[in-house]
Amino acid sequence: MKFLNKHKIIKIYLLLIISFFLSEVFFRFVMDYKIIDWATFRIFLSLNVLALIFGLIISLFNKVFERISVLFLSYAVGIYAICQIASFFYLGVFLSFGTAGQAGAITEYLGLWLASFKPVYFTTMIGPVLVTIYYIVEMILNRKAKIAESLIKKPKRITKKMKLALEAEAKSLKKTKLIERIVLGSLILVSCGLFYTTLVCKKMQNELQLENNVDLFRNPSNPNIAVNQFGATTFVILDLKTTLFPVKEVSASINYKNNNQVITDMSRIFDDTAWQELNDNTTNKNYKTLNNYFMNRNITPKNEYTGMFEGKNVIFIMMESVNTLAINEEYFPNLYKLYNEGYAWDNAYSPRNACSTGNNEMSGMVSLYTIYRSCTYNNYKNNKYFESVFNLFNNKGYYTTSYHNYTDGYYYRSTIHPNMGSSAYYGVSKLKIKYSAEYKEWPSDILLMQKASDIFLNGPEGKPFMAWITTVTSHQPYTVSSEFGDKYLSLYKDTKLPIAVQRYLSKLTEVDKAIGELLRILEEHNQLDNTVLVLYADHYPYGIATSQLQKAFDYKLDVNYEIDRTPFIIYNPSITPEKKTELTSYMNILPTVANLFNLDYDPRLYMGQDLFSETFNNRLVFADGSWQTEKGFYDATKGVIKYYGSETYTSDEIISNNQEVKDMIRMSNLAVTSDYFNYLDKGLKKYQNVTNNSQEQ
Repeated sequence: MKFLNKHKIIKIYLLLIISFFLSEVFFRFVMDYKIIDWATFRIFLSLNVLALIFGLIISLFNKVFERISVLFLSYAVGIYAICQIASFFYLGVFLSFGTAGQAGAITEYLGLWLASFKPVYFTTMIGPVLVTIYYIVEMILNRKAKIAESLIKKPKRITKKMKLALEAEAKSLKKTKLIERIVLGSLILVSCGLFYTTLVCKKMQNELQLENNVDLFRNPSNPNIAVNQFGATTFVILDLKTTLFPVKEVSASINYKNNNQVITDMSRIFDDTAWQELNDNTTNKNYKTLNNYFMNRNITPKNEYTGMFEGKNVIFIMMESVNTLAINEEYFPNLYKLYNEGYAWDNAYSPRNACSTGNNEMSGMVSLYTIYRSCTYNNYKNNKYFESVFNLFNNKGYYTTSYHNYTDGYYYRSTIHPNMGSSAYYGVSKLKIKYSAEYKEWPSDILLMQKASDIFLNGPEGKPFMAWITTVTSHQPYTVSSEFGDKYLSLYKDTKLPIAVQRYLSKLTEVDKAIGELLRILEEHNQLDNTVLVLYADHYPYGIATSQLQKAFDYKLDVNYEIDRTPFIIYNPSITPEKKTELTSYMNILPTVANLFNLDYDPRLYMGQDLFSETFNNRLVFADGSWQTEKGFYDATKGVIKYYGSETYTSDEIISNNQEVKDMIRMSNLAVTSDYFNYLDKGLKKYQNVTNNSQEQ
């Protein structure tokens, strides 16, 4: 204690580094990350730099400021770690500045989020608590020392000898402080050098990691990997840095796959003259990168399913928080009917995302990966997508509309949907549906179906309709009483499931009845045979603890993102029912439907694939870059692959898969941030007009 009191800078540094590092170590423990790992060493070095810098600054001030500052920093790191853990286990994603715009909406279920905290999360506070104990002990010992000092008789006057001794001691202390500052300053440089070494040294990298550490440090676009490799504390700094100073240029590996494509009667052939001319006259490096990437992607050929629904109406229904529990004949007969009488994919997933509902709705509409640490749907609400699902049907002469029975409080659909190409968007007010400002009370989806059908069934005469409906009744919370959470509880009282799960099932019952109401209305208007229903879910019901939800399932939810398994159904009475086994997500909806309706579309512009194509790559990509095939599951966060059987991949095959996945995500993100498709649409029209004019002359 005496040594630390004498060497103030060292004391502050040690308190900070011990507290910071303990918080991060327990964070890794709770998150099930490897502790004995190069990443842990990298995290220590980054925290070491922070502790040294703060130590040098804080030491310039008095003891009161020192204690307040050290305690504040220690608790801030520990509490932030708790919040990141809780966010991940409650919402499936880490907090980021890119999702700050949702803060107002999130406060509505803040209490439920706080209630989800588990005691183990608070182990990240062990470091701050130790710092607190140290300062308490220090104050007690200092007080005792002062009392003891006051009892010692002091000389009546300070002699010249004593004065010289005090001056010598002060001079020595000043010299010691200077040396300490030089040493700690040097340690900052050494730590920075070692930290950089951990980024570039080949032996310190995992060759199977999706994103390399240099790129992640430059742009922590994948929070899961960034948090694992740099720790929660350094991630927030990198996240803030990238938010304030975005990375302007992004590259991708381009494989020229189409040069040797064999042309058959089923081929889709495109004249890229205008596109190439646009690219030749483009100076923006990102646009050139995107042009080259998209032009050289595979062109999916036609197949036996092409055009099977041509000319029919279509209704897309994105169901709020619906998982595979909805496929139950006893409780949800309407969804069960569609599942058993249509095309149904048993291996469909809705990977969690930042702002999952909005981002996953966007992916369903444009088949692009959203930015993982951003509420992409809102942040880029003014983007235009000529290749969106709405515009494809607009180009085919359809009457396109979209509907949602809530306000723009979460997502700015009244701006986004028209920019996507919806000819008219109807929110809760336009639909004249009563709603509550209270978070737990959501409107009925039955009323949504009634109000929406009144509009799309009475559109322009002679035009088929395309409608997009986003439901809301089954939204959380499930842990508190609510109208629809309690409405059908009596049906589930004998299930012995946790009350939160029962309330969820009660809300699902209203959703199922809404589907039944839609079927009744279509049949009543003689439009059921002429209408295709496409149903998928935005995400699983993340307002329920996984341990409680698990009681309703016979397979494990906490492995390989199995909790993200959701229904995906395409239904029309004319279909010969089929259960499909392809691994799929909302990314494949648009290209699949575009093929079924024989729409005029370029498969290269979509990151998803036509599920009926013979060239379909049976690989599912999750939001964090993890992927799954029939052989195994690649965990991008940890950089490891788990195999299901004896079939395996070589390291080169895994690296190749990772590169392709990384490129799809990067190019999607770049296309969004640069409003690329708006640029492409205008550019293609310009150079096509130039070509047409020159041909006429």
